[in-house]
Amino acid sequence: MTTGYVWNTVYGWADTGSGSLFPSDATTGLQPIGHHLAHPDTKRRFHELVAVSGVLDRLHSIRAVPATEADILRVHTPEHLARIRAESLQPKGGDAGDGCSPFGRGGYEIAALSAGGAIQLVTQVLAGTVDNGYALVNPPGHHATRATGMGFCLFNNVSVAAAYAKEVLGLERVAVVDWDVHHGNGTQDIWYDDPSVLTISLHQHLCFPPNSGFREERGSGDGHGYAINVPLPPGSGDAAYLHAMDRIVAPALRAFRPELVLVASGFDASILDPLARQMVTSGGFQQLTRRILDLAGEVCGGRIAFVQEGGYSPHYVPFCGLAVLRQLLGEPFAADPYTPIVSAQGGDVLLEHEAAAVAAAEPLLDVVTGAVAAAT
Repeated sequence: MTTGYVWNTVYGWADTGSGSLFPSDATTGLQPIGHHLAHPDTKRRFHELVAVSGVLDRLHSIRAVPATEADILRVHTPEHLARIRAESLQPKGGDAGDGCSPFGRGGYEIAALSAGGAIQLVTQVLAGTVDNGYALVNPPGHHATRATGMGFCLFNNVSVAAAYAKEVLGLERVAVVDWDVHHGNGTQDIWYDDPSVLTISLHQHLCFPPNSGFREERGSGDGHGYAINVPLPPGSGDAAYLHAMDRIVAPALRAFRPELVLVASGFDASILDPLARQMVTSGGFQQLTRRILDLAGEVCGGRIAFVQEGGYSPHYVPFCGLAVLRQLLGEPFAADPYTPIVSAQGGDVLLEHEAAAVAAAEPLLDVVTGAVAAAT
């Protein structure tokens, strides 16, 4: 098994400022702090654990190349691209678009390299150079809509890669499975009326963005039925996420039959994350990875690429990511130092209200199955 891996040192140089969630503001009591919640050190620590664990030696390194303007404009408006580029030239940079997603001078170049890393991984997966792969890119992307960035995201990396796969590499159907704890609103927005890209988001209900990610958001026009949202209650753990994978993701992918599966891989559903209230463990992420690898093998010849999204625990994200990479390599799960603590806190048993939340999303499968059947 050959697993591709994308990392570039400048991903760890993304400047998110000195605020916590919002920029520091003495007039409202928001003190500056050394580490923004989205500080790039979390992903740098992920990469460094991959290196010192020895796993890096077993990965196929893929060099990131910046996405071109044409690549970005397949999914974003010219106005959005121009604004990010212009603010990136300012001495202290700018903001993705929501007022709480700062980036420093040169942020455009880092964001373009992030999107380009996703493209390079997808290109090699589809060429058969690697069997699967992981793009540990930064900044993340799944909140960036067609017209603006938000939620620490400048450009929508997964969507840039999906559009490249379709328009340059000739694919007709791509599926995006997003297990970041926050709703993949940007990815949904970009493909909302397009039946060639199926978007599935497993997320904590109403965590972020506010009032987003409802089951009723199903796509519009020709894209109706190709957006699936599974909002899960706070406290959902390994059992709930695996149940959602089995009951929603698996049948949806089998109905859609994509030629490529992209995983928007956030680790902020982890039990130690400060920006959400879910309880997934590193072992849970390993099992989710095993499930979706098997599904990709069944529906699209195993062509699957993982692209990093969120995850804000500098302590635990590295171990969650390492568990995923080991599974991509076909290696067994290895308990990490946090396993004895987090495995005893719950989340390993499916609770009634969690099962009900998944069951409430099951009627959405009738829509996508019927839409695919009608199209064929």
